Amino acid sequence: MDMTLIAGSALASVPEIIIIIGACAALMISLLPNARQENLLASLSVIIIALAAGMSYALPESPQREYAGMFVVDGFSTYFKMVLYLATALTILMSGKYLVKEGVVKGEYYVLLLFALVGTMIMVSGTDLLIIYVGIELQAIAIYVLVGFLKADARSNEAALKYVILGAFSSGILLYGISLFYGLSGSTNLAAISEALFAPNFDNPMLLMATLFMLVGLLFKVGVVPFHMWVPDIYEGAPSPITGFMSVAAKAAAFAVILRVFLNELFVLSPIWLLGVAVFAVATMALGSLAALVQTNIKRMLAYSSIAHAGFLLLGLIAGGADGVASVMQYLVVFTFMNLGMFAIIILLNKGVKFGEPIEAFAGLAKTHPILALMTMIFLLSLAGIPPTGGFFAKFYVLMALIETGHIWLAVIAVLLSAVAAWFYLRIIMLMYVHEPSGKPDIHITRSMQIVLAVTFLGTVLTGLFPAWLLEAARSAAVF
Repeated sequence: MDMTLIAGSALASVPEIIIIIGACAALMISLLPNARQENLLASLSVIIIALAAGMSYALPESPQREYAGMFVVDGFSTYFKMVLYLATALTILMSGKYLVKEGVVKGEYYVLLLFALVGTMIMVSGTDLLIIYVGIELQAIAIYVLVGFLKADARSNEAALKYVILGAFSSGILLYGISLFYGLSGSTNLAAISEALFAPNFDNPMLLMATLFMLVGLLFKVGVVPFHMWVPDIYEGAPSPITGFMSVAAKAAAFAVILRVFLNELFVLSPIWLLGVAVFAVATMALGSLAALVQTNIKRMLAYSSIAHAGFLLLGLIAGGADGVASVMQYLVVFTFMNLGMFAIIILLNKGVKFGEPIEAFAGLAKTHPILALMTMIFLLSLAGIPPTGGFFAKFYVLMALIETGHIWLAVIAVLLSAVAAWFYLRIIMLMYVHEPSGKPDIHITRSMQIVLAVTFLGTVLTGLFPAWLLEAARSAAVF
């Protein structure tokens, strides 16, 4: 019987095991001298991710709770793992050109990305607060190093230091919330906590503190106001592929945890956090949209854009129910396509970290590289939520979920702030199509970058032309 349990647990976690073994193999290969080591490691990493994705797809969709109920494989976790696989594979494919340009081709880069992926995978499958915490810390430690990977760049060093300090601070807040839940229920398992708090006493100060500390710790991970102070500096200083990875993969995993904890197992605690999350959502959309208007660095502008999008995603949490959860899940897929597409363009236009990433680099792009300008315009229109792109329907379904649950005033505020946010996206489009180029940029599009641009562009367009299938997939997976 014990062997049967062990076999079942091992089978459920085979995708994670594949990634871990692949990361260790990549580490060993990185120690061997090879002129084509960078290409070999990138190819190996993508193959490993493809194998893990195939295994995740092959696992049954009916919930499997393993490792004493601490780890689950269900439609919800599989959906998010597919998003994580996609984001990581695209990050790896667009990293090669960047690493060569910056002169930091090192094998451990891909190893750290794979371990960060494992951490996010554990997060989305965790049904025990300590397992979730282990996943958060595993991906955070890997990302700490990746943020500071450009050791000769002061911005990268500063970003890594800030991220370590503030990340440790947020982890401490989260861990304190977990300890309070353990004191209240005698367990860190979400199902056991839910059972112990079936009829909660909302006047209990420990329960209030546990909920708020846990929520704040998780909201910090997605850059929600007022816990956003780390986002602009870290996004600007980190290597561009890592900034893209953080903006989609780390955010998707954190939202998966928030949805599983607060809209499933501990939904009974919603009277404590619902109003606060509504205030956070409005403040996040407002600050992100307004602050992005005055930015001159494209990565910093996208950092504030990411903050605004995090606020919009919180609206799905407020709507709740299957529609609210599904709208968030669909939004994260579309955001992965359009945001990573923008970072691929940034990498192509980048002249080196010492020159920064000025918005003026886009000036006259339509005249020098019209195809790239068209792709950039589609990504920006999607980020702004303009039809018929995927970003429009992502926002539309969140708004519909809000209206159906009676939160009309929140939907109105979201629409108004989206209109404000549209300006800083349109500003870049005007630069590309109205302004004259300062000179023809030296852009060489490698095969791997062609794949990234094709996947992100088609994903952004097709999720706009055929949004129903993605929403239906999200709805099917949203049933816990």
